[in-house]
Amino acid sequence: MSHYMTADEAVKLIKSGDHVYIQGSTSIPETLVAAMARRGCELRGVVLHSGFSVSDREAPYCREEYKDSFLVDTCFVSGNVRRWIAEGYGTTTPRFLGEVPQLFRSGIWPVDVVLLNCSMPDKDGYVSYGVSADLAVSATECAKIVIAQINPHMPFSYGDPVIHMSRIDAAVEVDDPLVEVPTPEPGAAETAIGEAVAALIPDGGTLQIGVGGIPNAVIRALRGHKHLGLHTEAMTDGVLPLIESGVIDNSLKKVHPGKSVACLALGSRRLYDLMDYNKDMIFKDVAYTNDPFIIAQNPRVCAINSCLEIDLTGQICADSIGTRIFSGVGGQHDFVYGASRSDGGLSVMAMTSTTSKGLGKIKPVLTPGAGVVTTRFQANYIVTEHGAVNLLGKSLAERARLMISIANPADREELEKAARERFGYSFTRLG
Repeated sequence: MSHYMTADEAVKLIKSGDHVYIQGSTSIPETLVAAMARRGCELRGVVLHSGFSVSDREAPYCREEYKDSFLVDTCFVSGNVRRWIAEGYGTTTPRFLGEVPQLFRSGIWPVDVVLLNCSMPDKDGYVSYGVSADLAVSATECAKIVIAQINPHMPFSYGDPVIHMSRIDAAVEVDDPLVEVPTPEPGAAETAIGEAVAALIPDGGTLQIGVGGIPNAVIRALRGHKHLGLHTEAMTDGVLPLIESGVIDNSLKKVHPGKSVACLALGSRRLYDLMDYNKDMIFKDVAYTNDPFIIAQNPRVCAINSCLEIDLTGQICADSIGTRIFSGVGGQHDFVYGASRSDGGLSVMAMTSTTSKGLGKIKPVLTPGAGVVTTRFQANYIVTEHGAVNLLGKSLAERARLMISIANPADREELEKAARERFGYSFTRLG
């Protein structure tokens, strides 16, 4: 039977040397995390595991005086720990997001304590950790001790992120609104990209789509489509108009037909309210949503992702700026591969041709130290505001010519020169 207590009392269950998983998405259990950080002077060697997380503040354990108290080891470098890791105090473990649960279940990453942010209990005593099933499902399954915030702002979502109060060792009543992620307004470049991507997506396609200005531009351009399905990693506000208008009806999906499937949510209160006790939305363990062989069972999977830079051969970097790890791979590889095995599936890498500072994202070679998230062997459609090209089945020289055609015009001369030097006559003969 769970016991209600204060946050400071609850985190006394954490001991030096413990491995602690902190729930993420927009549901970081901030009250519990702050209480844990207050114990920094008495704890040593507590390993903190996390995934994709959204916060409006830096994590309170990222303080130099706590460098030996809390050892951050995350599989996704989110904003709340980015500075800490960049300065060398914390670290990140490379892993496809869909395979991280295996680290917990195999014991490679032990879980002594899990910190959750949960809904109010239903009539049968079950609570939901609503917006973040992703890694929380497997971590909770493996945890020796479960500490949970009981929060009226957390929606009760159906699927995997449900736990009975009797499994919770320490419960803390809070009144913590979830972080809300605004819907970016796409600019002219994003709008052009959105229209180009939407033109590639067939009616009846099953969408995996991310977060940001480009995904929202794609969604706007899909309003004339029919019978789309949703099997994705992140549920966002952007898909709500398509669900409400019936464009997304999930009628042709093979996996959970009639249901929108995701492993996490990040958006506004409107999204969270729609999720609450909504049986048409199913939230699953990321090991399930991101399993390429499950993804591939749906027809016409359209995986739409973004990246930081691409070279002329189609090598795609999505997690680092040179040697600096900026984020993580998320489910990009999982969905690119799943889409390639889906009947009629395709994958799209969509990006503006330049950074916010005007630097080209299409490069002769990747920046030294940049990680390859999607290999040149998996690259399919690449879309910028200057057009869409399909690298599937194209030689290296042909790819270079196609990539140059959608690059920033100011960069094309330099890219042409690099391609001539690298590929010789096989490139120049293409005109």
